[in-house]
Amino acid sequence: MTTASGSFLVCTVSIPFSPGLTFLSVMGYNTWNAYYCDISEDIIIKNANLMISLGLVDVGYNYVNIDDCYSERQRSPAGDIIASKTKFPSGMKSLTDNIHALGLKAGIYSDAGWYTCQLYPGSYQNEARDAKLFREEWGFDYLKYDNCAVPFDNITRENIIGRYEPMANAIAHLSKSTGKPPLILSLCQWGREQVWLWGRKYGQSWRTTDDIGANWRSVASIINKNSFYAWANDFYGHNDMDMLEIGNGDLTFEEAKTHFTAWALMKSPLLIGTDLETASKKTIDILTNREIIAINQDPVVGTSVTPFRWGINPDFVSNDTHPAQYWSGQSQNGTVFMLINTLDEPASLTFNLTESPWIRAGRQYSVRDLWTHTDNGTAVRSFTAHNVPPHGVVALLLQDAGDEPEGLWPPCSVLEWCISQAGMRVDQ
Repeated sequence: MTTASGSFLVCTVSIPFSPGLTFLSVMGYNTWNAYYCDISEDIIIKNANLMISLGLVDVGYNYVNIDDCYSERQRSPAGDIIASKTKFPSGMKSLTDNIHALGLKAGIYSDAGWYTCQLYPGSYQNEARDAKLFREEWGFDYLKYDNCAVPFDNITRENIIGRYEPMANAIAHLSKSTGKPPLILSLCQWGREQVWLWGRKYGQSWRTTDDIGANWRSVASIINKNSFYAWANDFYGHNDMDMLEIGNGDLTFEEAKTHFTAWALMKSPLLIGTDLETASKKTIDILTNREIIAINQDPVVGTSVTPFRWGINPDFVSNDTHPAQYWSGQSQNGTVFMLINTLDEPASLTFNLTESPWIRAGRQYSVRDLWTHTDNGTAVRSFTAHNVPPHGVVALLLQDAGDEPEGLWPPCSVLEWCISQAGMRVDQ
């Protein structure tokens, strides 16, 4: 099936993957950044309905996820987690039934330790019991699995992998025994022990850093850290850069656009974390940019954009305040570029097209701006984004537009060992 998205086509294809498991980044809503522990069934259903009325569901957001603080402080005498009687008086099964009736999916939260981060019951030594409770009895589709309240080493005699593996196994065994799709498992272990090397063995996404804050310094730091393992993204798993802070804190409009662009183009899960009832039109406009979302949800190319030049800093240098500025990646419709102005003042950003490995020498490229939604002519050999706002972003889709014009000099866009058939080197 082929459908229009902006000015280019999105082709939906069937790709084999494990039954019941997502192979695209999860999109949805999470309660934590907006409400912390002040949650209730009314708040969750309110935001679920707003996802529909504000057009968020139409562009792909379909999970409604509950975070910490939903339960009583103690398990039942039988050993089960009990939903808070004051926050969720109708019970969790009623809540998930209501969410599913809206055509959405539901997510729940737990922890690989004794307790959650807010000291509610965790799932350590109760993994099979809790997986069954969440999936079979309560009807959830997704589990965010945190990393607080770690048992002493002489109890676990395991590293962090050994604490996450039991829940992954419990989910897999439950799915096999019931014949139903498994819970989506999101490993929220803050990037510890190089999770990007092993996370895909256990879950569909893995957190890569500490918690996000609703400010530019936090966003820039997360972009910087993820620049060094953006290669780990593919259809089998995703670096989770944490929940979106768009609509929260003191992010400017340009910073919020950069935040969303980086998360989307780096194939992170996109989980909204603001009160949708008070969200501004600008916030909704950012969150519903179909052309940016199309890259995140590309069913043909699962890999993310990666840096091809750092810009202000020498390449491969870590800098939490000035991350890499020049990024590119593949998509089913062309080459994607992300240019980030990390300065506190406007700046023009210029690059040679063939600095990206996904561009062919000797060709020219049409330029589509994914934020202005305009076609901006043809780029030959180089491109300049003029006067990018402080902490702003430019997102481009470049499509092959045929041979570059005849007679360009020098004859090679990259002069290194550029040589004629007669053996004359141009680079000397």
